[in-house]
Amino acid sequence: MNKNEEKNPGIGDKVKIITPDEEIEGTLIASSEPSLVIIKLKSGYNIGIKKENIINMKLIEEAETREEKLKIEEKKNLPYIDIIVTGGTISSKVDYKTGGVSWITKPEELFKFYPEIFNIVNVNEIKIPFMKASENIDYEDWKQIAQEVEKSLNNKNIKGVIITHGTDFLHYTSSALSFFLKNLNKPVVLTYAQRSSDRGSSDAKMNLLCSAHAAISDIAEVIVVGHASINDDFCYAHRGTKVRKLHSSRRDAFKSVNDKPIAKIFPSGKIEIMNKYKKREDSKKVKLDANFNRNIFLLKYFPSQSPDIIDYLSKKYDGLIIEGSGLGHVASKESRENWIPYLRKAINNGMIICMTSQTIYGKVDQYVYSPAREIEKIGVIYLKDMLAETAFVKLGYVLSKTKNYEEVKEMMLQDIAGELNNRREN
Repeated sequence: MNKNEEKNPGIGDKVKIITPDEEIEGTLIASSEPSLVIIKLKSGYNIGIKKENIINMKLIEEAETREEKLKIEEKKNLPYIDIIVTGGTISSKVDYKTGGVSWITKPEELFKFYPEIFNIVNVNEIKIPFMKASENIDYEDWKQIAQEVEKSLNNKNIKGVIITHGTDFLHYTSSALSFFLKNLNKPVVLTYAQRSSDRGSSDAKMNLLCSAHAAISDIAEVIVVGHASINDDFCYAHRGTKVRKLHSSRRDAFKSVNDKPIAKIFPSGKIEIMNKYKKREDSKKVKLDANFNRNIFLLKYFPSQSPDIIDYLSKKYDGLIIEGSGLGHVASKESRENWIPYLRKAINNGMIICMTSQTIYGKVDQYVYSPAREIEKIGVIYLKDMLAETAFVKLGYVLSKTKNYEEVKEMMLQDIAGELNNRREN
């Protein structure tokens, strides 16, 4: 390596590395291996280069050494929205000391990557109630988000709200907000990123731009907005109770299930409506109804599973969602592990048990085969095409109001927030 460089590059600096075979540009990252220099390429991938092969390493640009303040100038005639930041990949950045990612802790850090959003809307307030990966978000956090949304939507100057969130359990939060926010009058948009903000392949920029357009649209529902495909062409707006993450890493990870997306939303602002939706009514006042009974359980049935799990769960929980077979079966009298006596006992002791399908697409149907008819006869509530995760959240919401079987059954089978769809989709 050239020892005569005026200034040796440091961690986080952009550099050009010259080897006998090629020139490579990237950002310098700390290396735990003394013989290697690690850089992050523009694509987001890290590569290691043996020091013995480096002819020269030139400093291109120093890392930022002072905090930059984002100057946001209000623009006349642009509508106002609020943004609620809760964590997840969309709120992360590369930590060059480790090569991994760390939380963005100030709004300025996030929005310096996406200044284009301020050509669409004025941001009235950026709220950060907490910063958590989505697996750490619980029902108390759902309530806190809902409280912040209620305050924003009841401000007559605010046209809508964007919530940035981690991907893995985002659909639980979107379901919770769908039930917690009554008389919804304006758009509530949850969005995400599969790849961190400072990666060249990040999906965050387009997701946020489309979300800004969605937040000032006439779609007065809780929606999840994100890439419709792996390309940067347009986003889908998915109904909050009918969406699920169906891929671990693709940019179009979220899909509408047993329903069509509400709309295509383009970064340009063009919106193509695809499905029915509740329209904006700015004069309405949103009401918060965020009570939740946490004593519920989501159980996935599998062949040969012992039914004594039902005995155990019924002593600890008020309600149970079962992911049964495609049409909603569990082992019956033809099996060595007959579940029906255990289910009957639990229901007779006051437990509410509901059936969903583990096939994701389609619906449970208790009228096709006799075992399911028997399961329904003992009191298991069949939830049609409702997603299991949505059913879990809804049951906690309903059981916070009543534990009476008939009342619970009526509410679980009532379409409150678009969670039940009588049309058969793909």
